[in-house]
Amino acid sequence: MNLFDSVKSLKGVGPKTAEVLKKAGIKTVRDFFYTLPRDYETYAAPTSISEIRPGKVVIKGKIDSLSTRRARKRNLSITEGVVRDATGAVKVVWFNQSYRMRQFVPDKEYYFTGNFELKNGRWNLVSPTAALATDIDPTSGLSPVYVAHGSLKSHDFKRFFKGARDKFAEIPDLLPTVKPGTRREMLFRAHFPSSLRDTVVARQYLAYEELFELILAAKLNRRENEKLKATGVPFEADKVRKLVASLPFKLTNAQRRATWDIFQNMEKPMPMNRLLQGDVGSGKTMVAALSAYEVISAGGQVALLAPTAILATQHFESLSKVLEPFGVKITLLIGATKKKTEIKRAIVAGEIDLVIGTHALLTDDTEFKNLTLVVIDEQHRFGVEQRQKLVLKSPEDKAPHLLSMTATPIPRSLQLTVFGDLDVSILDELPAGRQPVETKILEEVETREKLYPIMREILETPPDAKGKGTKMHGQQIYWICKAIEDGMGGTMTEATSVKTRTRKLKEIFPNKTIEFLHGKMKPAEKDAVMERFSNGEIDILVSTTVVEVGVDVPNATLMVIENAETYGLAQLHQLRGRVGRGSSRSYCFLLTSGEMAPSRRLRELEKSNDGFYLAEVDLKLRGPGEIYGSLQHGALDLRIASLSDTKLISRAQADVEKFLQNPENMVKYKELMAGITKYQQLTTLN
Repeated sequence: MNLFDSVKSLKGVGPKTAEVLKKAGIKTVRDFFYTLPRDYETYAAPTSISEIRPGKVVIKGKIDSLSTRRARKRNLSITEGVVRDATGAVKVVWFNQSYRMRQFVPDKEYYFTGNFELKNGRWNLVSPTAALATDIDPTSGLSPVYVAHGSLKSHDFKRFFKGARDKFAEIPDLLPTVKPGTRREMLFRAHFPSSLRDTVVARQYLAYEELFELILAAKLNRRENEKLKATGVPFEADKVRKLVASLPFKLTNAQRRATWDIFQNMEKPMPMNRLLQGDVGSGKTMVAALSAYEVISAGGQVALLAPTAILATQHFESLSKVLEPFGVKITLLIGATKKKTEIKRAIVAGEIDLVIGTHALLTDDTEFKNLTLVVIDEQHRFGVEQRQKLVLKSPEDKAPHLLSMTATPIPRSLQLTVFGDLDVSILDELPAGRQPVETKILEEVETREKLYPIMREILETPPDAKGKGTKMHGQQIYWICKAIEDGMGGTMTEATSVKTRTRKLKEIFPNKTIEFLHGKMKPAEKDAVMERFSNGEIDILVSTTVVEVGVDVPNATLMVIENAETYGLAQLHQLRGRVGRGSSRSYCFLLTSGEMAPSRRLRELEKSNDGFYLAEVDLKLRGPGEIYGSLQHGALDLRIASLSDTKLISRAQADVEKFLQNPENMVKYKELMAGITKYQQLTTLN
């Protein structure tokens, strides 16, 4: 069996299902087998309905009387039914899970696990999981629970794995450090456990396997980078001091440390490969400016690549103010730039020192005379091939120094493994004058009474002194929605769309300019809306998470995130980072349905503005695959390994060193080498 075949080669996976799986990152047979259960339900000792008591219970019975209704007051779908056994009946209820109407077969027995509690004056079994009784191992009583992806729920994945059960015997070995057959045995145990101990042993092995691949990728990347040559950049202390002295603010200690790290790297004849990570508003751009000035002072050219035209324009405006007084020649190269031909001639002639742009920098006809430093802002927004295309624009015999920046704080424990062989600088201080964003959890039913009055006050508060534009008479607001159109929130979430929310807000604030923004708009349309918001021409911007990474709008002082419980902690923190960028007091309201108590991630966000602390919390709550997924759009895909397991990491590192001592291993273990390609792309910035 070839594990790199399409998932469509598996029994029961047709084109439509394959497309849903693809969106979840499950493209190959290998991806499929490594889609492990997130949990296991135990059905060994069900309680008869006549004997159930308040709390978590397991019952076994048949379900009927299924119906779904809308609770308009709270924008919920409520699915109800009745479960019966020989001793009695109990009502069950699910919120925003209308797919339950299609899950059950009449007259078949199911196990139900959930909380039996008093809800709205009635005793119900609330939001139970459900498993077909015939699917449960009669010995262990265990049933795997898989993460839902789009229209595919846990019971769908159980059906897929049941159909692929005979395929496990064909799974080939992967690592040379374990006995033959271990891999297939452990994968089988993970999906079809005979005991809870089975699941622990299987995950421990599979975690080791992941760490081995990841660490091997990092080691190989380091080796490749050390073979390259670069132009050493001498440290110009006097020039740098004059530039720093001219700034209208004082650098933080973190900025000084990061800049010094970069200067020391660039002095060497080996290309720098450094990741600069800092929380929102920590001053990464100024570190990049000092680094660029150092290179330009030594006669080199610098390219700064940004993900959007409006962000590139903002960088151009801010860096021009800092660097042009010192004789630095800067140009902007984006899709809308006029006279591109003349600009590109000036770049290749060496008449331009710093080029700031978007994908226009990557075209074949954009050439440099002496590209010495490449700065990539929000590097995860670009594919590996795109990043490499810019790097290859340096002189043939030299590689440029590379500084990649991200505003997504990476947990320090994750850095040790993923970036163990990569240089990392951290900006963990905010510039003076920045105020923390006040964050509050609010139930949606409280919106009219508590939130709208605050919005009115903010919309009438004079603009932040740092805001640009003259059309503003009040401060501005972001409102984040989950869906673009009604009905697009998925079966698990009945989300209000940006279009519907925009219409409702226009009714409540008829004298304000309210517009929407979403990812399916054309790039030019998105840039135009963001530019108008940045210029103060829009009072309330209703948007999807497309604004998660964007321009600074110091006059935006309120962020409202609807359906907050459906977002990850890292993403919530990034969204919140769109406000609090000026000197005015800023707020973030997390709107929840109120049906359940606020989750720990919402409570943690409410009490802390420290992105690095929140990243560590998120790592514990969701695991490394989810955390790094927010940085690399799910590509790292660490589904199992716990990066707090230092013993396992140490073992994997030692085994990787032994593996690399024999060059033949790189040829012998073909699947291993093919599998680490994605990790190599992520653990290097070159």
